[in-house]
Amino acid sequence: MRAVVTRVREASVTIDGRVNGAIGQGYLILLGVGPEDDEAVADKLADKICHLRVFEDEAGRMNLDLAQVGGSVLVVSQFTLYADLKSRRPGFSHAARPELARPLYEHFMQAIAAHGFPVEHGEFGADMQVSSINDGPVTLLYDMEPEKR
Repeated sequence: MRAVVTRVREASVTIDGRVNGAIGQGYLILLGVGPEDDEAVADKLADKICHLRVFEDEAGRMNLDLAQVGGSVLVVSQFTLYADLKSRRPGFSHAARPELARPLYEHFMQAIAAHGFPVEHGEFGADMQVSSINDGPVTLLYDMEPEKR
């Protein structure tokens, strides 16, 4: 799984002219699913993000996590995170097929919610317009691989 996590003051996703999800302070997460990913990877990634300390404390240091600032999460599916960029036209054969990606996208959001955070989201496979006011900016890339068995 790959996730681009951006600390935001606010973010929203619009589909067909209507807001589908919106948050105030928190994380905008663009989530891509790979063909080898599973629920264990989704759970591990959700746990890492939920405990990430990138919000500023009273001294201006990135020391607070999402719970400490009362933040929310907006998750948007993003298969293009697995783009093959060897040519001028990206290929997407490295992304998981929708029948695997959709359930893992939903499982990831449930894992975030299980940590007690409000989760808003886009719509899997839809044409979406994403807006955000980045805070910092602070943007981090997670590239999680399934554990070798």
